[in-house]
Amino acid sequence: MVSRKPFLLGGHEVKPGSRQTVDLPISVLSDHTPVTMSAHVIHGRRPGPTVFVSAGIHGDEVIGVEIVRRLLNVTGLRSLRGTLICVPIVNAYGFLNHSRYLPDRRDLNRSFPGSETGSLASRLAGIFLKEIVSRSDLGIDLHSAAAHRTNLPQIRISPDNPDTRRLARLFGAPVVLESPLRDGSLRSEAKAKGVDVLLYEAGEALRFDEFSVRAGVMGILRVLYDKEMIGRRGVSQSKAHPVFCTSSRWIRASQGGLLRAYKSEGDTVSEGDILAVVSDPFGEVEADIVATLPGIIVGRAVMPIVNEGDALFHVARVSNADDADHKMNAISTQLEDDPLFDEDEII
Repeated sequence: MVSRKPFLLGGHEVKPGSRQTVDLPISVLSDHTPVTMSAHVIHGRRPGPTVFVSAGIHGDEVIGVEIVRRLLNVTGLRSLRGTLICVPIVNAYGFLNHSRYLPDRRDLNRSFPGSETGSLASRLAGIFLKEIVSRSDLGIDLHSAAAHRTNLPQIRISPDNPDTRRLARLFGAPVVLESPLRDGSLRSEAKAKGVDVLLYEAGEALRFDEFSVRAGVMGILRVLYDKEMIGRRGVSQSKAHPVFCTSSRWIRASQGGLLRAYKSEGDTVSEGDILAVVSDPFGEVEADIVATLPGIIVGRAVMPIVNEGDALFHVARVSNADDADHKMNAISTQLEDDPLFDEDEII
């Protein structure tokens, strides 16, 4: 067998059959503290695809960091084929400040493709695109909901891509939601370079959620197995196909006040169902929050204090509520019972 060449990243060589963390210089803070973006590279002895897994593009989305941490401890990666690049914290500035944004308040996921001479967000986006995305065949980008909201684990894909649709199905998250590419996003610019990206959304900003972490780790392993990068051991097939949704809608507060929710993420609802009540602090004026379409709740607000017009429930349309319920229950039970995630694996 012909020996593979080392994997080159940031001036470092990662030899076949080895793994290494490479610190990519980003900038220097005003107090002379250097800032880097750290990528952990596992370069297999045998050839195969190059896949990147990224988290922390929004600095407060810490759930993806935990998914990457657990992924890197999976024993099956010791015999990896191809190359896996894991970047647990893309936006170190936001991560340290517990903030979604860069110090200049720019959103990194609206700053691609970036440039060497632009804003801090633009420079960071350019480095990530050049050093990580351009070297890869496929990406999995991990996100959570914004502050004071939570998301049901879901994969978002563009409507016109059968390849990502297939991968999203085998990933095994409860929901797959078709979502158009947005200008300036990582997913959009990666696609322009010929690299498909699965976008995983789950959980809440600045919080860990065990169900979402398990779904993320297992989904990534299923994709790596499909790409013939790892063996079957420890990789279970999903017992139910995800719920595919082609459209969704946010249901908003008709008045300000205190929110009492009756439904949660993962619940299926019918048009006309009461999802919550918003009342004034005296309990004198109450307004029902009513579902305006049949579907499954894929995201919701967790802050009980709301203003008129606030987005409260994100409902994705489904054609068959009973089928969606069955799939949700099957996927939830499998994730809870999966032998990969015993007590020793979680710690």
